[in-house]
Amino acid sequence: MNFSDFWSHADALSHGLSIVLLVMSIATWTILILRVLATRQAHVTAVEDLEKSVAITASQSSGLSVEHRKDVVEQVLLQQLARTRNNVERGVSVLGSIASISPFVGLFGTVWGIFHALAAIGQTGQAGLAQVAGPVGEALIMTGMGLAVAIPAVLAYNACVRLNRVLLNKLHDQAHTLLVAQLLSAPNDTAKSGQQLAGGRA
Repeated sequence: MNFSDFWSHADALSHGLSIVLLVMSIATWTILILRVLATRQAHVTAVEDLEKSVAITASQSSGLSVEHRKDVVEQVLLQQLARTRNNVERGVSVLGSIASISPFVGLFGTVWGIFHALAAIGQTGQAGLAQVAGPVGEALIMTGMGLAVAIPAVLAYNACVRLNRVLLNKLHDQAHTLLVAQLLSAPNDTAKSGQQLAGGRA
């Protein structure tokens, strides 16, 4: 009762379900690796993107009032945070779907395998323990395969969600710091522009 015996006795449907589970497993590990690498890269680039966006916006809105500048900078920061969130969350929902679906795929394969085995036993007319244990045990391999795919998918999903949460919390703190810095510098800019206007009139 090993995988080679199971594969040789399984029908086309069981083969198809096994291939589906294999594809799910490959997708799980691929997405996990890509998301971890992307999140690590985002820790470096996302903060720089926030600072660049705020610097460009501040230079373009230097003539606005403090309230208007605050609104403009807030919108730019929110847009940049949304872009970063979309980038780091790509594929995470697929992990959640695989974690939810793969146990049922394995269970369906087990039910089908047991039905297939019992139908074969019924045709031979021999229903002893030796005739039943082997085919049923081979059918249960599908349940084990489903769990072998689901468990890493759940762990990968939770790991990606945690990494993204840590990154987004860091970016929110940085965005708040940048916004406060812009508000503190706004009165100085206003005073300088007022002095320039007064000097021009004189």
